[in-house]
Amino acid sequence: MPQLIGLVLVVVLVMGGLVLTGGHGAMQALPFEIALIGGAAIGTILIGNSPKVAKEAFGGFVKSFQGSRWQRAQHRELLVLLSTLMRKVRQGGFVAIESDIEDPDSSAAFAAAPTALSDPSVRDMICDSFRLMALDLSDPARAEAHMEQSVSLHIDQRMKAVNALNTVADALPALGIVAAVLGIIKTMGSIDQSPAVLGMMIGSALLGTFLGVFLAYGVVGPVAARFGQIVEDEAQPLDVIRTVLSAFGGGVQPGIAIELGRTTIPVDQRPDAESVERAQTSARFAERAVA
Repeated sequence: MPQLIGLVLVVVLVMGGLVLTGGHGAMQALPFEIALIGGAAIGTILIGNSPKVAKEAFGGFVKSFQGSRWQRAQHRELLVLLSTLMRKVRQGGFVAIESDIEDPDSSAAFAAAPTALSDPSVRDMICDSFRLMALDLSDPARAEAHMEQSVSLHIDQRMKAVNALNTVADALPALGIVAAVLGIIKTMGSIDQSPAVLGMMIGSALLGTFLGVFLAYGVVGPVAARFGQIVEDEAQPLDVIRTVLSAFGGGVQPGIAIELGRTTIPVDQRPDAESVERAQTSARFAERAVA
């Protein structure tokens, strides 16, 4: 919501000033200039990136206003899920969670953490890490190395879309100059017109430079910055998983491993220890009731 308010404020103030000072010619040229510069910007994304990265970059505009899906409640659900799986391993070995990690969509433990289940990177990291630990109990460091690699690959992939938006923001002023040059070329073809007509045409041409700079620093640049923050926020659960399961694989008790993971969460998103403990207790009672 703050991002949407900021965008409305920027657009109203800047475009309002243009309406008041730009004149009739600038208003007539505005739709054409926006289409020209915007279309060229979209084209640069498509040219310079794979279809997957381009799709994520376009989605970054929506994501920057929606915010991260991972907040306190979702982090608490993730910690409870990890606690449930680790407790089942302690009680019955890795065979006790085989159905959970092989078919998480049908798992009651995953069903209690819908955000983790719907996030492919989080779901896959949990399942793959437990699977790797089950296959090679003698070397927990191998599972930890796999988790570190998964976190790094996820961030690198998502940052490609952020970089694509930053590239467009850097290119927009130049695209605005291109639009302005086209306007000047058109003006030069009408050099025999009156000064009033030429003045209106030159003003319309300079509108391209104005729009390029405005879109770069007033819209796309801030959107890219916010999208980058969200990418970092949504990578945080992967680091929580790595911390918890690395400790568990090293022989740490599940309760201590959960607390180690909880303290890695940023303060503004971190659930308090008491609420996590209550949620774990509720999960144990629910599991016994089903059994």
